[in-house]
Amino acid sequence: MFFSRLRQDLKAAKTNDPAARNYLQILLTYPGVHALSWHRLAHGLFKLRLKLLAEIVANTARFFTGIDIHPAAEISPGVFIDHGGGVVIGETAEVGFGTVLYQGCTLGGTGKQSGKRHPTVGRFCVISAGAKILGNVTVGDYAKIGAGAVVLQSVPPYATAVGIPAKVVRIHGLPCGENAQNTDNAGGENQ
Repeated sequence: MFFSRLRQDLKAAKTNDPAARNYLQILLTYPGVHALSWHRLAHGLFKLRLKLLAEIVANTARFFTGIDIHPAAEISPGVFIDHGGGVVIGETAEVGFGTVLYQGCTLGGTGKQSGKRHPTVGRFCVISAGAKILGNVTVGDYAKIGAGAVVLQSVPPYATAVGIPAKVVRIHGLPCGENAQNTDNAGGENQ
């Protein structure tokens, strides 16, 4: 099972990074792949209720990779963490297959709530550099979160969200909300 997941992580890196020359290079030099491998070990220990040992493994991984993943976080195989420095994934976060996380993004909480308090990120999402997704929100499948965005509300599937606080500006590639109205008005002014 470990090697199957590792293969999917390597394939995700090769697919999503044009600088990736081959699988050996990825395996030996990509901190995102290393962090995910360490996380799978820590997560297994956490599920066996060896929580202190799991946290030691997670903190060791953070020291070597600069990527902080809580051992309880649920991360599907085939996720790619590009560059990775400063990425934080909280305890109750879930990340779906095929998602790409760029440097400095955070899947965090908003306070001291108990229970599910971190985001759920769907399949094939892109979380851009410096984006913060906070609280028990859902980012739908194939959604894109812009660089530096702060997401405090759920984002629907196939949407693009940008800004602080983040607002959905596109769904299925088409402008929506104020952007759609501005596009309509701009077309009317040109006539």
